[in-house]
Amino acid sequence: MERSISPDSILMLKTAQAGGVTTVWDRYEAQLPQCGFGETGLCCRHCLQGPCRIDPFGATGPKYGICGASADVIVARGLARSIAGGTSSHSAHAKHLAHTLLKFSRDEAPDYGIKDQAKFYAVLDRVGIQRDGKSDQELAGDLARLALDEFSEREAPPVWLKTTITPARMQKFEQLGLVPPGLDSAVAEVMHRTTNGVDADAVNILLGGIKCAVGDYTGMYLGTDLSDILFGTPTPVMASANLGTLKADAVNVAVHGHNPVLSEVILAQAEALRAEAVAAGAPQGINLVGICCTGLEVMMRHGIPSATNSLSQELAILTGALDAAVVDYQCIMPSLPTVASQYHTQIITTMPIAKITGATHIEFDEKQAGEKARQILRLAIEAFKKRDPAKVNIPPVTNPAMAGMSAETIVKVLALVNPDDPLKPLIDNMVNGNILGVCLFAGCNDVKITQDKNFVALVKALVAENVLILCTGCAAGSFARHGLLTSAATEKYAGAGLKAVLTALGQAAGLGAPLPMALHTGSCVDNTRAASIATAIANKLGVDVSQLPVVATAPEAAMEKAVSIGTWAVAMGLPTHVGVVPPVTGSPLVVQVLTQTAKDLLGGYFIVEPDSQAAAAKLVAALKERRAGLGI
Repeated sequence: MERSISPDSILMLKTAQAGGVTTVWDRYEAQLPQCGFGETGLCCRHCLQGPCRIDPFGATGPKYGICGASADVIVARGLARSIAGGTSSHSAHAKHLAHTLLKFSRDEAPDYGIKDQAKFYAVLDRVGIQRDGKSDQELAGDLARLALDEFSEREAPPVWLKTTITPARMQKFEQLGLVPPGLDSAVAEVMHRTTNGVDADAVNILLGGIKCAVGDYTGMYLGTDLSDILFGTPTPVMASANLGTLKADAVNVAVHGHNPVLSEVILAQAEALRAEAVAAGAPQGINLVGICCTGLEVMMRHGIPSATNSLSQELAILTGALDAAVVDYQCIMPSLPTVASQYHTQIITTMPIAKITGATHIEFDEKQAGEKARQILRLAIEAFKKRDPAKVNIPPVTNPAMAGMSAETIVKVLALVNPDDPLKPLIDNMVNGNILGVCLFAGCNDVKITQDKNFVALVKALVAENVLILCTGCAAGSFARHGLLTSAATEKYAGAGLKAVLTALGQAAGLGAPLPMALHTGSCVDNTRAASIATAIANKLGVDVSQLPVVATAPEAAMEKAVSIGTWAVAMGLPTHVGVVPPVTGSPLVVQVLTQTAKDLLGGYFIVEPDSQAAAAKLVAALKERRAGLGI
């Protein structure tokens, strides 16, 4: 199979083959053929009596599990547990940030502080915390404690939910019983109701999964707010992407994972240790690059290059020039130490819940963040001294990329056109058809799909139809690696209406060129930035988000987090495309609920379509249907 369309990935895959290094693609092919029962969701192993498998053809094989669970129940249980897994990941990220903010308020985190006071005050006002002459540090403690309260079960709806969605959407959630009592309890409830002997109604299980996904939205919004407060709300910045951002004459350190609590401090300490790196023989000092969403966090705030993403993380080691990969948590392959064993690269784990056999572990602690960061960087410098020049093979591929298009930045750019009513230019251009609608690109790369192929083909098809693109996570990383986060890409691929709008905005912002055809709004936890823009437009028009010409897509979805994100996007009322067939096809009932019934209940629904051109046509049709409903 074709493994990637990225030139730097292709080169490194040849290096892997020549050196006998096993990568994720090799391990995938070794698994083929994959279990057909698992692919359709018809394998249940949630108790010790199984695993149970249901005949997917309804012929002579088993029609029920040992406990009596039907195919519908087994599939629904598996999907709900995936949603819970994704929700737990995003909410744990947010909880970590809340604890960091709380430690700052107690003078227990000297390397942290309030980087964006305006965002801090805006969040305080939104969630109802009165300032009353308190210091920022005291208010930080109040905000952190309120944030932590969101995780515990209580009678009132989560504050970050009810203050960020339309009144109509909140009413809909209350009517359907989809308001989670707390983020941790939402996950616990799914795990409870999907165990043997509890919920055995497939539709009820799915509603429980959707409620959990609404909790995922809440935790993600919370996490983005706290990241912006602690590290700064992203503003436009030019950066670069691809493996060519590694430097032969520098100590190359990759920050990888999802949480900027560690990477921000490493960035602050890298320049302080420059002299040590130079003394070790690296004239350009320490060169930081990003992998996956931690990389996107430092890219959008500081312009740090994005070397690669989750699926191709192993390939950074194969350049022979990566001296250390510093990881926090989520989307980190356990294979990294095995690949690194053939090179000099140090794999350094930092979180107590994310150790990897064969890696060096340096426990991160906010109280000693600077000291820990210096310890990590010195390990990288020592590794640089052991680098084998004969193994250095950095692909000569880089692409420029504009990042940092937070919701606040997008509104500020619109305000340059209309200071009194910033959303009006966007709404006017949606009404006149220059912008057909908006699409949020999210999700991962999936090894089952040629890397980036669906992302690139689908985005080109949509912008040609004048669809405004917002992107996060691996989608943003993919577009960066293919030169699509640039003015030149807008000139080449965007339809006439979209190009005119992006050109006007770019000129107003002083770029002298169009804005990129896809706006990089952040890491995967930042998907709520797009939701906040949609909610603001809906509130201004006096409608619900479910009526707007806004859609979402995860064309190469892979992780449980993509499942939870897609589910809350549907819950918010968005037609949501998935380019990988999820393990639900064993239950016609579950498929019907997700793709049809959900539309009647919530306004949003899933579109499952592996073919990019067909997916583009279906998303465009959904946008036109929404436009017709609004009479535009």
